[in-house]
Amino acid sequence: MSHFYSFRTQMMSIWNKPISLETLNATSKNTLIEHLNIIYTEVTENSISATMPVCHFTHQPLGMLHGGASVVLAETLGSVAANFSVGEDAYCVGLDINANHVRAMREGLVTGTAVPLHIGVSTQVWQIEIKDEQGRLVCISRLTVVVKRSRPKQAKPVAEV
Repeated sequence: MSHFYSFRTQMMSIWNKPISLETLNATSKNTLIEHLNIIYTEVTENSISATMPVCHFTHQPLGMLHGGASVVLAETLGSVAANFSVGEDAYCVGLDINANHVRAMREGLVTGTAVPLHIGVSTQVWQIEIKDEQGRLVCISRLTVVVKRSRPKQAKPVAEV
């Protein structure tokens, strides 16, 4: 029993490229991520988290958090996580995303966390939970990405941006 417990609690990192909050936040410059003030806040051995304000630039016309802004946060976290989980000879692109918006917000800060459900050779599936400052679920999203081999010539490797 202790061998099983030891195996289950000693998680290895899923990241195949050097990853840090500084690197992640630097990649946001001059992008939609920066425009929405999404800030990466935590990297663990198998997850990435970021915050986004709920305010005038993330509102829909009724003054609530725009579902599209939640999806931007979700896809940002899942895509970045996927790209850091593959080797230097590969990159990931979004194939499908869905989101269920379960709680309305008018102001404050949301935190999204992406964790892998499946990391395969050709596809990955990421679950992203977005919660309010009280830890209540605001949105649950699932992102599927396809893993492509050989990086496009015009793109810089994610870790070098």
